Amino acid sequence: MNKRGLLLGCMLSVSSVAPLAHAVDGLTLEFGLSSESTETYRVAGQFDFGQAIWQNQRGSMRLGGYWDMGLTRWAGLDANTLSVSPVLVLEFGPGSNMVPYIEAGIGAAYFTRSNFRSEERDLGSRLLFEDRFGAGVRFPTGTEIGLRIYHYSNAGIRKPNNGIETAALHYRFSF
Repeated sequence: MNKRGLLLGCMLSVSSVAPLAHAVDGLTLEFGLSSESTETYRVAGQFDFGQAIWQNQRGSMRLGGYWDMGLTRWAGLDANTLSVSPVLVLEFGPGSNMVPYIEAGIGAAYFTRSNFRSEERDLGSRLLFEDRFGAGVRFPTGTEIGLRIYHYSNAGIRKPNNGIETAALHYRFSF
């Protein structure tokens, strides 16, 4: 499948589940490199929690979050991943022109295959946990850019438990 067809398919997949939630608040496009030295492409929809979980008295820090549902293509590994994760976001200086943030989340991911290239990279199952950590900056328009690191593993529920990682640059635009 060519890259344009994959991207279109990803966008249609995300848009087809959007009516299940109240509204898609943002769409993220990512390009990354995995621990298997292969490129990853990800498209995801975000659904904001709707309110802050915590904010300090001065208003200089705010903790919020969103649900993220995405589709990742692992080029060269002939695999795809569908994932869902709640993500907590700590913003520094909300309300200013450029808002730096850090984020973290743990969710679930389903891989279309569990074995890559050799027995050394057998994930043990197709249903895995998705751990993520990221940092970035949000602009006044609502768009943002940043870096995310993902780790996928079965947390020792099944053997083997050889996880896989990817680091990705992301661009998110809000609706």
